[in-house]
Amino acid sequence: MDNIQTEKEKRFNKFITIVSIIIPVVVAALFGVKLPNAKPLSFLPPIYASINGLTAVLLICAVFAIKKGNRKLHQNLINVCVGCSILFLVLYVAYHMTSDSTSYGGDGVVKYVYLFILITHIILSILIVPLVLRTYAKAYLKDFEGHKKLAKITFPIWLYVAVSGVVVYVMISPYYVY
Repeated sequence: MDNIQTEKEKRFNKFITIVSIIIPVVVAALFGVKLPNAKPLSFLPPIYASINGLTAVLLICAVFAIKKGNRKLHQNLINVCVGCSILFLVLYVAYHMTSDSTSYGGDGVVKYVYLFILITHIILSILIVPLVLRTYAKAYLKDFEGHKKLAKITFPIWLYVAVSGVVVYVMISPYYVY
């Protein structure tokens, strides 16, 4: 990589690091904020779970597109996936700012399975932000070898976050108050 590319990548990496710190901090801070006179947005969980499901399907389609050599379709699908992830985050925060959190009401082994999926989903959803942004930046900078190498790590984690979001919703949905 030449010096101009290296400088661009350094700038991207600084931006990515800042965004990757700000997003979880802001989300955590907003969890403590309840809008006092806001109508509860209790209809949102199935919508943002569906967005997670759509993201998972589109990620798989994006992999098939690139394996078939269709770079433009791959790029468009990934752009939609990023947009879906942003929309999910906005809706998720809006729900939690207007509604009380729902606790899982099951017990026994299933509760521990739920908690494992939920905790890994939360941890990996924080980790996926810099991975997606770095993978995206590699492609933008036309470092396709670096992109491909990083995408092999990013894809399964992003897919897990998307699918586990749906699973968490399905497992907790009987306990929502609508």
